[in-house]
Amino acid sequence: MIKRVIRQVVFYALLIAVWQGAFYFGTSVFQLWKSYAFPNPHGVWQSLVSLLEQNLLFTAAWFSLRRAFIGFLLSILIGTIAGLAMSRLQFLSVTAKPLVLGIQSLPSVCWVPFAILWFGLTESSILFVVIMGSAFSVSIAVESAIRNVNPVYVKAAKTMGAKGRVLYFRVILPASLPALLTGLKQGWSFAWRALMAAEVMSASIGLGQTLMMGRDLADINRVMLIIIIIIIIGVLIEKFVFSLAEERALKRIVL
Repeated sequence: MIKRVIRQVVFYALLIAVWQGAFYFGTSVFQLWKSYAFPNPHGVWQSLVSLLEQNLLFTAAWFSLRRAFIGFLLSILIGTIAGLAMSRLQFLSVTAKPLVLGIQSLPSVCWVPFAILWFGLTESSILFVVIMGSAFSVSIAVESAIRNVNPVYVKAAKTMGAKGRVLYFRVILPASLPALLTGLKQGWSFAWRALMAAEVMSASIGLGQTLMMGRDLADINRVMLIIIIIIIIGVLIEKFVFSLAEERALKRIVL
């Protein structure tokens, strides 16, 4: 464990050193680009300190996370209902599933004009983009997880008299849980990206709006800082929420 941490620290330290070297040689030695057009570690650190002193970073991150979780929970609700319907009804599986797959492939930014026209520059418009960007992915994940349950489990349960709700809640859903969690993890990534697309187009406070503020101020270091923060939050949630849930689900199935 300690060796792993040391390796990661050394790797990122070398990465930062290479980044700083690329900035120095590119701007001062070879003059390939202007200093204001290429971010550097020292400038990003200064932007971090500035945003922390102004209490903007935590506020923006809080607003973004709140929107992401609300939108994702609504996506789970809508996507689960749609996924269950497609898994139970052959008609919907044949007709609606191709449409859902097609809509899922749409970039989230495509929903921004609809959101602005229907809801204006409000919280509802941001949540709408998040839901549209994630709910279809969740529905496909639910449908696929249920359909890919080993039929031996279902047959054995029916042989012992299980049917209806008991069959679903005691056999099908537990057996589909690992695949379902993997699908939800993908749905979260879609929701997080959709949120950034919505916030970039909105005047509401959030990480996306802070990113655009850096662009408007021609502050490339602030832009880079927010990108790094967005990546870090996404990685932490994936690692400490979904990965842990997957591990527990697999252990429970094995036991």
